[in-house]
Amino acid sequence: MRSFAAVSDQLHHDIFDRGLTFDLATIVDRRRVLALGAGVLTTIAIAACGDDDGADTSTGADPVATSDSASGTTTGTTGGTVDEMSCMVIPEETAGPYPGDGSNGVDVLTESGVVRGDIRSSFGSSTSAAEGVPLIVSLSVVDSADGCAPLAGAAVYLWHCDREGRYSMYSAGVENENYLRGVQETAADGTVSFTSIYPGCYPGRWPHIHFEVYESVDDITSATNAIATSQLAFPEDVCAVVYTEEGYEGSVGNLSQISLDRDNVFSDDGAAQQLATLTGAAADGYTATLTIVV
Repeated sequence: MRSFAAVSDQLHHDIFDRGLTFDLATIVDRRRVLALGAGVLTTIAIAACGDDDGADTSTGADPVATSDSASGTTTGTTGGTVDEMSCMVIPEETAGPYPGDGSNGVDVLTESGVVRGDIRSSFGSSTSAAEGVPLIVSLSVVDSADGCAPLAGAAVYLWHCDREGRYSMYSAGVENENYLRGVQETAADGTVSFTSIYPGCYPGRWPHIHFEVYESVDDITSATNAIATSQLAFPEDVCAVVYTEEGYEGSVGNLSQISLDRDNVFSDDGAAQQLATLTGAAADGYTATLTIVV
């Protein structure tokens, strides 16, 4: 596991509200720092996770997702096993303006009830629930410092917007809600699973989910304890199907104005490690799968 304290502190701030000049400088600086750190970590990780015959497994398969446009059923090979990702540490990304982890205003991580698997409803003083196409988020957390073995006992904090593109605790109309936020502890095999809804697409960003990884549940009380902060991206073909469903009308136009290649988070070299595999159908719901190397 790595610690980019300086980078993490910088990226926890909102990079979207200080103007284009600041945005460009921040993105350039972030890539320079991460390129230096990732180079060292990738060398170590590849050495630890190479094939038995010593073959170089540093080049993974290109992200692929296929769908049946008639049924809306989607499968893919993106975000699969550690071998496919060559045990490369997931890119460090901004927590964005609405983390709810105490680094930018409100803090949900100190509240009783935040450790839960079903994050569709608020907890505490409100029990309102976010509506939308059902989604299971299945994550596998592995440790690059231990040959990419499963990381048991870690904590994953996950959050995302609702189908209208609003973030609970911040956006107008949902300031008093804390839905679509939750923490899960990884099992012995390094996995966690969240029951949620498919997020909408709001202006200027590709559809995504935020997450932070901590060494343990006890560490979640301070955002500075996060050992990884990153984001999960969704395949375009699945988004196109989901956004024809009721309640996602605003996402259609927003999606048409952005692409994965032009998104200010996913447009760097790490996008292949962040694009999830999606299986399922809009009628019954989807499962998003991603391996997180920390």
